[in-house]
Amino acid sequence: MTGGKAGRPVLLSGGNPQIPKGYGDAPVQAWIAAAPGWKGEVARRLDALIGRTVPGVRKGVKWNTPMYGVEEGTWFMSFHAFDRYLKLAFFRGSALDPLPPVGSKHKDVRYFHIHEDDTIDEAGLADWIGQASRLPGERM
Repeated sequence: MTGGKAGRPVLLSGGNPQIPKGYGDAPVQAWIAAAPGWKGEVARRLDALIGRTVPGVRKGVKWNTPMYGVEEGTWFMSFHAFDRYLKLAFFRGSALDPLPPVGSKHKDVRYFHIHEDDTIDEAGLADWIGQASRLPGERM
């Protein structure tokens, strides 16, 4: 899974780090450290915001994606790097108010995209994160 220069994780399409599946903070921090440029900085801010909003949040990396949950084995959100944005996925996003703006082929999932030069509304994101954390998690 690693194998880039000097043992750094390989970057997949869109600059998404290839990080082995794992549970806890360490794999998430490895993903964040490997994310290139602005994506790593935004991911660091998101991770801190999630931690402040949901004390005791469970973390892991699955499918090269940082995941966040409240109960063991279930997840309420994740984020993933693409070429031009970070995609935040709210697994029960159709129950959030207001709705995150980007729909999905899965009826319950909603997305929010963060681009490099976006101003991040941390209060609005914290509201969605808090709401999402109180909904039943998605078993994956």
